[in-house]
Amino acid sequence: MDTTVLIDVATIAICGIGAVLANPVIRFLLQRIAPAPAVDARGPQLLDAERELPGGRWIGILERIAVYASLVAAFPAGLAFVIAIKGLGRYPELRAQKNPRVGELFIIGTFASMLWAAAFAGIAVGVMHWW
Repeated sequence: MDTTVLIDVATIAICGIGAVLANPVIRFLLQRIAPAPAVDARGPQLLDAERELPGGRWIGILERIAVYASLVAAFPAGLAFVIAIKGLGRYPELRAQKNPRVGELFIIGTFASMLWAAAFAGIAVGVMHWW
């Protein structure tokens, strides 16, 4: 097997792992966001959003895999599919929320997750083109 192919495969695999392993980073980011003024003194917390929208971590992992794969495969239209599926899948739950903060955390988490995956896809594509 050609050395260039091996380097490309290794680059895609290593960057793919990096793209998927963003849960601690996204969680850290969401915990650092200053809570919006709320009626109660405590305000909505990240754990409240996790209870209201269960499965967010797994959805985020699948989202990052899809974003990463779409960009590395030069199929940017795949991003539209990811956004549409995630938005339509969560719309009923987000619509039913009494507190808009949960929706804000959803949007911020989605953007941060997609940017993380896109960054690793950019690194992978850059290395493959450079090498």
